Amino acid sequence: MSGNNSRPSSKDGPKKNIWSSMLDSVANGKRLPEKNLLILGGTPESQREFIETLSADTSDPTLISEKRRGRLPPVANQFALGYTYQDVLDADQEVVFASDILARVSAYLLSEPSLSFAPLLKPLLTPQSVPETLVVILLDWSDPWTWVRRLREWVRLLRHVLISLDDETKIVMEETMTEWKDRKRGMDSGLAGAQGLAGSGGPVAIPLGPGEWDEGLGIAMCVVCQGADKIEKLEKDHGWREEEFDFILQFMRTILLKHGASLIYTTPFLANSLQSLIHSSLGIHSLLKRQSLKHNVIDRDKILVPPNWDSWGKIRIIREGFDMEGVSTAWSIEIQDPPEPLTGTVDQPQDDSATGAEDGTSAVTIFEQTITDPKRNTAMAHPGSQNSANKIEVETLDMQSFLAKQLDVLEQLKQEDEKDRATKQVPQLEMSPLEDNGRVNEHIGPVQFNMGGIQVDADDMLRKLKEREASRVQRKEVLSSPGDEKAHNQALANFFAGLVKKPGTSPRGSPST
Repeated sequence: MSGNNSRPSSKDGPKKNIWSSMLDSVANGKRLPEKNLLILGGTPESQREFIETLSADTSDPTLISEKRRGRLPPVANQFALGYTYQDVLDADQEVVFASDILARVSAYLLSEPSLSFAPLLKPLLTPQSVPETLVVILLDWSDPWTWVRRLREWVRLLRHVLISLDDETKIVMEETMTEWKDRKRGMDSGLAGAQGLAGSGGPVAIPLGPGEWDEGLGIAMCVVCQGADKIEKLEKDHGWREEEFDFILQFMRTILLKHGASLIYTTPFLANSLQSLIHSSLGIHSLLKRQSLKHNVIDRDKILVPPNWDSWGKIRIIREGFDMEGVSTAWSIEIQDPPEPLTGTVDQPQDDSATGAEDGTSAVTIFEQTITDPKRNTAMAHPGSQNSANKIEVETLDMQSFLAKQLDVLEQLKQEDEKDRATKQVPQLEMSPLEDNGRVNEHIGPVQFNMGGIQVDADDMLRKLKEREASRVQRKEVLSSPGDEKAHNQALANFFAGLVKKPGTSPRGSPST
């Protein structure tokens, strides 16, 4: 009977828990989009500066030190591979709801392009992370003559890491590069159709120009040149002219065009488009404020070359005579080798490959022969020439060497003066002004001055002082002579005896009469 009163079991068996699927869907909806920044190059200080500039308010960058510095996550970048993160807010608002956070950006920082760090980079590149990753290479205007060499070593390291990835990741990299190429000039299917470029068969693909995407790495890349405020110092202190700055810009744009990379010059604490460039490259777009990203190739300290915008034609018009074909070909050859250490980039130039250095076809050699370190050279070589006619710098000797040479010069001058003094007699004056005071007094007259209402003759006073001093000296000489010592003692005895025997006096204690 009890069995008849129980509820009948379902024919479908135990049903699936519908609550678990609902909770999973809610959790997935609240999960933040994950973006990755792989920051290569620079020093720990310049990397921190980049992170702070990236998180600054685009309308007022000075707020970074007051409003944002206290809430920025710590940056651990002193050893090997550093890490920090950043929450991207919608239109720079305060966090009120979870929906105000557009994405979380994880930043991995590495300072040296050494093969020893390749195993640290490999786990960061997976089939899931590659489409959401941007490589940022930091350069600085304190040493622009090392830019191409540093960039070459970083590209070599990235190629070494990317080639060693598994096949699944490589397939995703190919798809990512194809997607970036399709964004060329910002032409998507909707925009192409609006401009009449799409026919019945679909949108028309714009062919790539020469030197574009020849060496795609499979991952998006951006080069940030920090410290653009030092451009003025290079111009004033080292005599740089527009030719040098144009040559650097043409060279960098030519080699970055091969990788589909973007380029930007930044200045600390000044408004720039760095945040818009990085966020757009990562696919982060504000829902409240549309960020505009406009190219700038006119202002030399605010250069901005977005991805898929540049071309050889735009590079050529900067200045005639730049060999883009030669630089592009040489760069494709050089990046095939493994990376080399950067220990000699500043103090002394390193030896490039023998073939490239001998015939001058190495891209690094071409760049460093034109843009040289002012500390090691007396002048800056201009494009197309090795010598400079207007040298404004001089070579200085060591301090001790300079002083030693000056000592020899002083000794030689001293000997010459002694010889001249020995050969030439010093002329004697016929009359000294002190020997004939009478003639001088005739012109000057008596000198008098007022002392307490009494006119005093200075000459007479001086004569009396001299006479008194002479008599005093004479008296001392008489008293100090040994022959008169007895007479002097006798005189003193007679003097005191006379005082005792004065008439009219009585001895002490006797009664008076």
